[in-house]
Amino acid sequence: MAHTETTPPPAAAIPPPGRLGRIAARSMRHRKAALLLWLVLVAALTAGAQTAGDGYRNDHSLPGTDSQAAADLLAGHGVEPEDRTARIVLKNPDGLDADRGRVTALLDEVEGLPSVTSVHGPWSGGAVSRDGTIGYATVALADQDGHIPAEDLARLLDTVRAADGDGLRTAVGGEATRGAEEAGGGAAEGAGMLAALAILVLFFGSLVAAAVPLVTAVFAVGGALGLIGLAAHLFTVADFTPPVMMLVGLGVGVDYALLIFHRYRTELLAGADRETAAVRAMEVAGRTVLFAGCTVIIALLGLVVLGLGALQGVALSVALTVLVTMAASVTLLPALLALAGARIERHVLAREAKRRAKHGPAADEGTGGGRWAALAAAVGRRPLPVLLAGVAVLAALSAPVLGMRLGFADAGTDPVGSSSRTAYDLTAEGFGPGFSGPLVVVAEGGGAASGQALAATLGEVEGVAAVEGPFPSGDGALTTVLAFPEAGPQDEATAALVRDLRADVLAPLAEESGERYLVGGPTAAALDFADSVGARLPLFVAVVVGLSTLLLLAVFRSLLVPLKAAVLNLLSISAALGVITLVFQNGWFGASSGPVEAFIPVMVFAIVFGLSMDYEVFLVSRMREAWLRTGDARLAVGEGLAATGKVITAAAAIMVVVFAAFVLSPSRMLQQFGLALAVAVLLDAVVIRCLIVPAVMRLLGTRAWWLPRPLDRVLGPSGARAG
Repeated sequence: MAHTETTPPPAAAIPPPGRLGRIAARSMRHRKAALLLWLVLVAALTAGAQTAGDGYRNDHSLPGTDSQAAADLLAGHGVEPEDRTARIVLKNPDGLDADRGRVTALLDEVEGLPSVTSVHGPWSGGAVSRDGTIGYATVALADQDGHIPAEDLARLLDTVRAADGDGLRTAVGGEATRGAEEAGGGAAEGAGMLAALAILVLFFGSLVAAAVPLVTAVFAVGGALGLIGLAAHLFTVADFTPPVMMLVGLGVGVDYALLIFHRYRTELLAGADRETAAVRAMEVAGRTVLFAGCTVIIALLGLVVLGLGALQGVALSVALTVLVTMAASVTLLPALLALAGARIERHVLAREAKRRAKHGPAADEGTGGGRWAALAAAVGRRPLPVLLAGVAVLAALSAPVLGMRLGFADAGTDPVGSSSRTAYDLTAEGFGPGFSGPLVVVAEGGGAASGQALAATLGEVEGVAAVEGPFPSGDGALTTVLAFPEAGPQDEATAALVRDLRADVLAPLAEESGERYLVGGPTAAALDFADSVGARLPLFVAVVVGLSTLLLLAVFRSLLVPLKAAVLNLLSISAALGVITLVFQNGWFGASSGPVEAFIPVMVFAIVFGLSMDYEVFLVSRMREAWLRTGDARLAVGEGLAATGKVITAAAAIMVVVFAAFVLSPSRMLQQFGLALAVAVLLDAVVIRCLIVPAVMRLLGTRAWWLPRPLDRVLGPSGARAG
């Protein structure tokens, strides 16, 4: 490292407004037109999506896996998939025969419901427990354009619930009706917005000023929801995408608008008029928002390399949400600032005058005074112990990741009292824990004798509690045998059984008989999905980290700053995943114990890695500005933290409450997603940005801004500042 590489360039004069500044100025001059344009756009997209109807549909395909091949074979030969059936579970402690008349009447009523094609009662096919107290009826459902209407599923649930009582317990299980139960809720979004508004009011001391970032976020999320609602008719978007979009859109939208608004407020305090303040805020903080948003989008699009259909539509939708949020931040926000500018300016100046009168000139923001300057000074005195302590905290929280088990939560983790959970518990009581997740073993070729041999072989396998079948397909080309594990669908023993069946039982049998055997069904599919994610995760991480590092390299014209950011972001993500492992897998704080949803790690990684760049770019940009102006790397660290610590804390607090509010959701997936994002942002803002980053930058000194000469020549002259 040559000394000449670490010498800061001379401070440059403030450049004339660039493209972002000109956009902000135009939006302020035509503020009513800009606001009207956004109103019309959001209304048109929302109306269009409602008119087009629900186009969301799930894609559970996993090309190249046994479970997908089995599903394709079954579908090709007319066998109904698992998510097109429901199970009505019944219990009478005195025996089901005592309620045979009521049960028969209930099943007759169910058979006449919309979307129900047939009902097979408990007294056929061995669907009654040995003691005769518990039984189940299988309901075949007909889909319409790839999905079953929600109102039909709700009617089925209501019909079965109405029969409960007078000694007879009734419940409905199955993936289709379980999804209908989970579709309730909606308090999470409202709770998150109210909490965000409260924090903004405390931060700005004004309801009008607090409303500006929140209104910007609401417009952005509304436009994105309408746009994706229309796009769902063109490409596959999972039905759980809208709440994920709202989760990310609200957090990111408020965060981006707050960063720009805070810079606008700082420029007002420095004596700029409203338009100049908005233009300067957009030139500085707006560029930060665009770089951070692009990093989020790059990380989300990195999911495409996984090749998992269930995630690609979600990733594209959330990336589009971030893109719309960025557009609202640079066009709608300046218009709102112009409309409410006079009131905001009066409040900002009056509040600042009151603070100066109480605390003196040192209270002025950006001068290095206050608690954040004291924190920067404390970190600067002992940077190495601060760094080691922060890393130790993150490492300790990351440790549970080593034991994280991926899968898909079944009805056994649903809330107690729900129909799906009641059905699951009754089924386990009457038939065993593995009866709710049978393994569907498909044999291609052979005949009845071959099917009987397959059933006999499976019945002798250790870990298989019972076998049903064989069931020949309508055309006789396939034979299906249901193998019920002794352990529950989420247990590690069941995953081991699937692997043993494929490698040690069915592979030798296929060589002997010349037939093809496949293990499918929801339990096997969940295992295949988790294995696919694990196998492709290293490539995904490499692509996202590599592209993001290159982007930061161009932003900061530094080699060590991007590498530091990548390592610290990985630490915050692993710590967040460690927390959800403790809570949802190990059952801490009263949560139902079960596997971590298989796609949570990749989705959390993609979103958190991008969101972490918000604070990285915002904080380090201010350090870079100070370094370019003063040439003192140590002073730049303190000034950067003092100038951004308060707004980073406020922005992080808003994100945390918005994300954490989704723990109130009835969906276990959204609970895990919300908690992971909230923990990651909290750790990123408090431990990393306020402690570890200043410590690292202080230890590096001028070397933090070192850039090898070959890279410097490739990047060209440094015109604008980073952020």
